[in-house]
Order: sequence, then C-alpha cells, then structure tokens
Amino acid sequence: MSIPPLRRADATKNRERLITEARVRFSAGDGAISLEAIAKAAGVGIGTLYRHFPTREALIEAVYHLELDALEAEANDLLKTHPSFEAMRRWMDRYAQFVATKRAMYDALRVALTPRMGAVSEIRARINATIAKFLAAGSQDGTIRDDVQPDDVTLSLAGMVLAATTSPDRDQMRRLLDLLMDGLRHRSQRE
Repeated sequence: MSIPPLRRADATKNRERLITEARVRFSAGDGAISLEAIAKAAGVGIGTLYRHFPTREALIEAVYHLELDALEAEANDLLKTHPSFEAMRRWMDRYAQFVATKRAMYDALRVALTPRMGAVSEIRARINATIAKFLAAGSQDGTIRDDVQPDDVTLSLAGMVLAATTSPDRDQMRRLLDLLMDGLRHRSQRE
C-alpha cells in the first residue's frame, strides 16, 4: 500500500519547514538550540523531526547543503554579471561571511561528519567545483593564474576563515582575502 500523495506533499512541506527553521536558528548563532524548540517553531512534533532527521547532525548537514546550494547559485550569478576576478573575490567574501555567521553550525557539522569522511569529501568536492568555475573563467580571460588547483584555494580559504573567525581583528579576513587574491592574480595582471 502506497502513501497517499497528499501525505507525501505534507511530509515534504514539514521537512522544508524544519530545515528553514533550523537555518534561521543556526544563522542566528544559536547552535545549542534544542531539536524540540526547532520542531515547535516549525509547527511539527518532535517525532516528525526525527522521522526526517534521525540525529541533530543530520539536520545540520541538511541545512549546510542548502547553504551550499545557495553559494553555488550565487557563484553562477556572479560569473554572469562580473568579470571573473571580481566575481571570485565577491564570492570569497560571501563564503567567508557564511562561515563566520554559521560558526556554531560549521563546528557541529565538522564534528558530526568526522566519522563520515565521505560526507566531508562531498562537501569539499562541491566547494572545489564552485572554485573551479572561477579559476576556469579567470584562466580563460587571463586574470587568474592557470596553474592553481581548486583544492589549494579551498584549503587556503578554509584556513583563513578559521583563523579570522577566532581573531578579534575584524579587518583580518579582508586582508587575508586580499593576499589570497593577489596570489591568484595572473602575473600579467600584477601591478
């Protein structure tokens, strides 16, 4: 016996509401919020939350994937509307802001995914694929070096964001991104 379509649509709506509410709470820096509070705010029971997300980590991962979807879409939009070098810098600013404002979620995700290295690899692959688009566009128009690997940029960016989000110096992230972008700049484009 199959589940009636109405129930499936309702289940999909419930899942979306749970992710939306969790995203709002985690974005506000409330990484310690209880799952019960998220379920209540989403207008569902705790059982519904656990049917969709058996663990806190599963919910955090779902929110993180939604955020990655938004970052990927933004990268595509930036590449359509800005020169590649400028688009990449704007996207890096956005990514740094994302990690800084989602610090509690990012920490929880890192802990949650450590035993599941495949999930970490998937997230890293998605970020690498996004960065590869910028590198390819910049290589094509001559503004970005063509000998850079996406994973090198991903690791550099991750390290900078981690360092800057633990520093009291609010301008540090901007300076670190300037250094990274100067290193990515094609030699013919340097002053």
